[in-house]
Order: sequence, then C-alpha cells, then structure tokens
Amino acid sequence: MAADTQAPEGLRTTSSRSGVRLGDRVFSGLALGAGVTLLVVMAAIAVFLLVKAVPGIRDDSTNWLTTTRWEPDSLPSVWGIAALAFGTVLSSVIALLLAVPVALGIALFISHYAPRRLAVVLGALVDLLAAVPSVVYGLWGLRWLQGQMVPFQGWLNHWFGWIPLFGGTVTGARTLFTAGVVLAIMILPIVAAVSREVFLQAPRTLEEAALALGATRWEMIRTTVLPFGRPGVISAIMLGLGRALGETIAIALVLSTSYELNWHILEPGGTTVAANIPLQFAEARDTGRSALIASGLVLFVITMAVNMGARAIVARRKDFSGASA
Repeated sequence: MAADTQAPEGLRTTSSRSGVRLGDRVFSGLALGAGVTLLVVMAAIAVFLLVKAVPGIRDDSTNWLTTTRWEPDSLPSVWGIAALAFGTVLSSVIALLLAVPVALGIALFISHYAPRRLAVVLGALVDLLAAVPSVVYGLWGLRWLQGQMVPFQGWLNHWFGWIPLFGGTVTGARTLFTAGVVLAIMILPIVAAVSREVFLQAPRTLEEAALALGATRWEMIRTTVLPFGRPGVISAIMLGLGRALGETIAIALVLSTSYELNWHILEPGGTTVAANIPLQFAEARDTGRSALIASGLVLFVITMAVNMGARAIVARRKDFSGASA
C-alpha cells in the first residue's frame, strides 16, 4: 500500500519540494513578470509625459486647463486643452451612441439568429473591418462621406434645430458630427466582434432550459445571454471608446480645426487632442511641443479614467458573468 501512494518518478522530478510542478512555477513567474513589466511601462510613459509637459505648463500665461486658445509659441504663451478635451469627449460619445446599438444587434444576429454558414461569413467580414487602417476610414470620410452628410445635417438642423446639439448654422460637413460618424464606423466592428464572442460563451444549458420552458428566442436572449454577457459587452464598449478617444489621422482628415467650445455639432469646427498633435507638431517650437505633450498627458489621464471606470463597472456586475457558478 505504501508503494501505491508514492508519486511516479517522472512526476517527482518535475515537482518542487512544496508539491508545485516546475511548469506551474515557471508560468507563474512569467505571468508575474509580464504584469510587473506592464506596470513599469505605464509608469514610465506617465513620468515621461509629466516631465516633458512641465515646461509648457510653466510657460503658459493662463490656466491651461480652462483656456480654449492655442498659441503656445507666442509671447506671452497662451494655450489650453479645454477645447481639445471637449471635442475629444463629445466626438467619442457621439460615436458610442451611434455604434453600440448597431454593433450589439450585429453580434446577436451572428451568434443566435443567422444560419451557421452565413454567421461564419459575417463574422469574418466583421473581423476584417476591425483590421482596416484608420487612414482608410479617414480618406473615405474625406472623399465620400462628407458630401453625403451635408443634406442629412441640413435635415437634422431643420427639424431638430430646437435641440442645442443640432442648432446653429449648417455651412459644411467638416463637423464634430461627421467625425463622430467616422469614429462610429471605425469602432463598430471592434465592439461587434468582442460582443459576438461573449454571447457565444453563454451557457448552452441555460439557453436550452429557457426555450424548453416556452420562452421565445428573444426572451431567451434577454434572460440568459444578455445578463451573462453584460461584463463582456461593457468591456467591448470601453475598448471601442478607447479607440475613439485616441484616433488621430481619421479625425485630422475630416474635421476642420478650431479651438472653441461649441455645442452645435452640425457647425464646422472643433478638434481633438489626438488630431491636434500631428497637425501642430511639425511647426511647433519648444514650448509648443511641450504643450502638445501636456495635451497628450490629459488624453492619457482620460483614457486611464475610462478604463478604471470600466473595470469598476465590470467588477460590480461580475455576478452575472457566471464566474461564480
């Protein structure tokens, strides 16, 4: 009996004295090292942005957090990120409002409604759209979409001009609304692809149980699939929001630059932090480049806040994910 309880020779040679296998210890060390490396890189980026931003902040003769002008290389230096942050957040919110409902509908159709062959084709198309470079979307928005947006923006202004967002004077298509539409098309395949994978992970037994009790397909989705996939959907939305916040080339191509706070999204003008940096960097001098890095620091903080908020929401909703089952 004593011989039967002994571990095989090969297993003893790959185990530590504490009973943990060598492979487990190696994997644990690699995972810990990757996590620590990521934290070090993030801290290094934050320190770099902060150090490089300090000279521009010190030279600014106004409050750089509330000023809307952008003249960092003038004497005295006058610049601020208020208009940049405003345009960044507003265009990203517009993109989310337009993209998320469509993306979730596509994900549900592929995962639970479409025939298998059609679902495979649509899934591949969604993944392909997610890999299209942003400059392609920007050129498409510049050369084609803007012309199509002018009559639609005029229609919105005519019928919904009493809403502040759609008020003002429509004179062109290089607006925050057009930028939001381009961003929506860019983040739609990302949100749809991640949400589709989340919905496909819903427990099959729960779906079959709901159908066996007489639920319709939509009732089954509403009571089993959506609650199970809620944390994953939130993560997908935040991933799309991060893409929208940091988009550069596409926004620089479709949006006319102006540094002002304007709630009328159908009026030309506005800009974002990410688009302003490449547009101004080549002609900027020392103070101007420091100011651009300071605006990048603000974008870094906004992105971090969004991700932390998303993690907090997912943590509160983890009881729906099935992780505790």
